[in-house]
Amino acid sequence: MSQRGFPEYLKEVSETGDVRAGSPLPLGAHREDDGVNFALFSRHATGVRLEFFDDRDAEKPVRVVKFDPHRNRTGDVWHVWVRHVRPGQLYGYRVDGPYRPGEGHRFNPNKLLLDPLAEAVTYRDDWDFEPALGYDPDDPEQDLSHSEEDDAGAMPKCVFTQEHFDWDGDEPLKRPLAETVIYETHVRGFTIHPSAGVDHPGSYRGLIEKIPYLKDLGVTAVELMPVQEFNENELDRINPETGEALKNYWGYNPVAFVAPESSYCSRGTAGHQALEFKEMVKALHEAGIEVILDVVLNHTAEGNRFGPTLCLRGMDNAIYYVLGDSRRFYKDYTGTGNTIKADHPVVRDFILDVLRHWVIEMHVDGFRFDLASVLGRDEQGNLLVDPPLLERIADDPILRETKLIAEAWDAGGAYQVGNFAERRWAEWNGRFRDDVRRYWRGDQGMLGDFASRIAGSSDLYEGSGKGPESSINYVTAHDGFTMNDLVSYDRKHNEANGEDNRDGTDANYSENYGIEGETEDSEIQAVRKRQIKNFLLTLFVSRGVPMLLGGDEFRRSQKGNNNAYCQDNEISWYDWEMLEQNKETHRFTQGMIAFREAHPVLREAAFYTQEDVRWYSPEGESPDWGDPQEKRLACMVMGEGEKPLYLMFNASTAGASFKLPEPPDDRRWHLAVDTSAPTPDDFYESGEGRRLENQTAYGLKSRSSAILVAFK
Repeated sequence: MSQRGFPEYLKEVSETGDVRAGSPLPLGAHREDDGVNFALFSRHATGVRLEFFDDRDAEKPVRVVKFDPHRNRTGDVWHVWVRHVRPGQLYGYRVDGPYRPGEGHRFNPNKLLLDPLAEAVTYRDDWDFEPALGYDPDDPEQDLSHSEEDDAGAMPKCVFTQEHFDWDGDEPLKRPLAETVIYETHVRGFTIHPSAGVDHPGSYRGLIEKIPYLKDLGVTAVELMPVQEFNENELDRINPETGEALKNYWGYNPVAFVAPESSYCSRGTAGHQALEFKEMVKALHEAGIEVILDVVLNHTAEGNRFGPTLCLRGMDNAIYYVLGDSRRFYKDYTGTGNTIKADHPVVRDFILDVLRHWVIEMHVDGFRFDLASVLGRDEQGNLLVDPPLLERIADDPILRETKLIAEAWDAGGAYQVGNFAERRWAEWNGRFRDDVRRYWRGDQGMLGDFASRIAGSSDLYEGSGKGPESSINYVTAHDGFTMNDLVSYDRKHNEANGEDNRDGTDANYSENYGIEGETEDSEIQAVRKRQIKNFLLTLFVSRGVPMLLGGDEFRRSQKGNNNAYCQDNEISWYDWEMLEQNKETHRFTQGMIAFREAHPVLREAAFYTQEDVRWYSPEGESPDWGDPQEKRLACMVMGEGEKPLYLMFNASTAGASFKLPEPPDDRRWHLAVDTSAPTPDDFYESGEGRRLENQTAYGLKSRSSAILVAFK
């Protein structure tokens, strides 16, 4: 079938009210005078209809506006102005055109489509994407987009939201990246557990209620896992252990790009989610905390040819997606079935529109780009030397001062840690994660790599002209073990995901120290507690930008699941009773963040010089970097006008005596931190450390680290 007409019933609906030609820019729905201008891109469409609805479950619209291809089209943009459209109005599009999958075209006017720039989407928990009668998934000529069933009743609707919001003078905080401490968290999981003690669990307002906790912890930015609207019920699997349906909990499968996730709103979804999101950002800013969004701009929830038609596929499939040699099929560099064609000029403009919206309208401070290497590929899948999209994002005048963080790899084999784009781009430093884990696990030959990570990873970034602030340092993140599980499990336990434990990485570099999982063994518990403190100390003394996985500060566990993307339950939720049970770890985390703040030398946006840092073996000599058996290391860090620091690390299973260098200017060493000491002696408040009287060496227990501060 080459082309279809609009559903017959639409011809029964008459146009009412004032309708004008409208303007081609800006794209999306925007208030203009006493109406709203609607504009969308489609190069290959032959017809467009705008439908208005009174109810989210409505199968038929109450009003239809047909676009005249001569009057309501400028170039490739279809547009119309409609009078008397008010905030809260529901709408959607139908786009007609050729249905020739072999040529990349999948237009289907039976599908109600979301506006790619809709600012809110009505919530549904029962999206219905069943194939039409007679559908045969084994037939290469068939796919879901051929369906002739009208899906308006099962589709969410767009919500026009442009109500006035009083930002009350709110402005970007513009904290330098090198001065930032990031807390990665999930909006729902952060407060949905009954122990959270909030009035609005699992919502943007619930996060607002926890702001005093975040401020007290000392973090300066929250990095929120995806909040771009997604279908949480898109999975068709159950938890084999409980029989419960699995959900898209993480949200890495967007269906609308500037619409805040509706299920995270506490008071309705007819546009309230946009308002509540703004309230959250404003409140965080008032507390001095920035907001970084984890954005997914490399693929969509439409999947491969068997996936649903929700938005871009029905708008202009051949423009928005990277297609194969047979244009019926999609190239997949994301592991999700499709890949956004980020190298196309139209798509580049669309992505910039998305980012600008979050900055201008929602006041966010930065972005972490999921599988960012995808954005640097051309239409054939080749990695570009100077990707135009990445350059435009970095130099865009609206985005110029936002934080840009790349996940510098993708599912197509790219791994660009250390050389991702230009200096403006920071990167999740996967090498930091792996090398720090391996060093503290006691792997051989890690001394030099461990030292490089502490010093800001100059081996990765200096050659490309970047500084240590380009390195987002982390030991754990949402994707992998929590810090508690890192020291409690030798292997992943993802059986509850329903994939026979095949999903999730096997390269965890973890250890259980004697027993897999939870244990009452006091010796094992002591080692685990000490190792967690070692990880935390390493994270916060390393140059670069520390990122803490939310809940690690009180030992949140996922029971060994290192890929909890589908677990919207107690596997993923924050159990706040753990805060009381593990208050020692929380105190230590809080103390290390404060220690970093008190010693600027640890967070400068420059690599150490030979005058800034001196490396030592336990004997006080230069380290034997080539000895694969050596697992002990020390360094003295000095900054102009600052108190010198002496850092000692012992990843071996035996204690070690570290010879102390003479501190400069007649100062004396004072103990600030020792991860092997019982609380409260594991951490001393800044300036209150125990003075080491006439000591020439410091004894450090096995699998321990310590910090000395020199002052008079």
